[in-house]
Amino acid sequence: MREAILLIQTADRKGLLAAISTFFSSRSFNILQCRQYTDLREGRYFMRIRLDLSDMEITRKQLEEEFGGFAATLGLEYSIYYGEDKPKVALLVSKTSHCLYDLLAHVREGDLGCEIPLIISNHPDLEHVADMFRVPFFCFPVEPGHKAEQEEQVIELLDRHHIDLVVLARYMQVLSDRFIEHYPSRIINIHHAFLPAFQGGNPYLRAWERGVKMIGATAHYATAELDEGPIIEQDVERITHESDPDELKRIGKDIERRVLTRAVRAHLEHRVIISGRRTIVFSR
Repeated sequence: MREAILLIQTADRKGLLAAISTFFSSRSFNILQCRQYTDLREGRYFMRIRLDLSDMEITRKQLEEEFGGFAATLGLEYSIYYGEDKPKVALLVSKTSHCLYDLLAHVREGDLGCEIPLIISNHPDLEHVADMFRVPFFCFPVEPGHKAEQEEQVIELLDRHHIDLVVLARYMQVLSDRFIEHYPSRIINIHHAFLPAFQGGNPYLRAWERGVKMIGATAHYATAELDEGPIIEQDVERITHESDPDELKRIGKDIERRVLTRAVRAHLEHRVIISGRRTIVFSR
């Protein structure tokens, strides 16, 4: 089915649902699904709406122009996505493979609606994984004092492949502000801890030292502030005092891969709206 998805946010007020739905019904669009949420504390309204385009009598450009004019009258912030457009996703990795395997397997099984045209790493260790899934692998080592040059190579390659989303699948490098600004709200990172606790490096050791009774993982959009970006997905598992740091890492790997894949799926299905430092994530 040909369909469009619109993500909308605006200041909350009466009549928004009626006005937006009337706009589409008056043009004979069938609304397949409509999710909405009102943040009473912030006074914000959020909507995700799916439209059936099978019988659309106007072009995409006409739809976008007409809705753009309508949105301006109501002060709507919005984005439009089309079901037949398959996003291109780049995976960035270092030496750890569990998140990489999980994402590649889900794409191969058709569970993630995207293409993965390349995998980029700062180490050669995972090239064999890329070969198994027949995805081109590029290695750009980070030499001391030359990190900026390495990032420029990566950005040039991503741009050349027209990448829509960058996924840091345990890419153990801190990205520069320039890199992040080049892909605003289009970089998803997996942090091996339940943020906002244990930010930065070696969180499992610090969690063990603190004697936590739960460990988790957090997938978030990357921002200039390390591990401070809007959170998309999280999960946890209970542990006991018997679990040492190595056991925490083993348990954590399973949580990390699940959380990252769920976050990537939510982004690809256009179920995420960013609102300041928070996200609104609609159910499927």
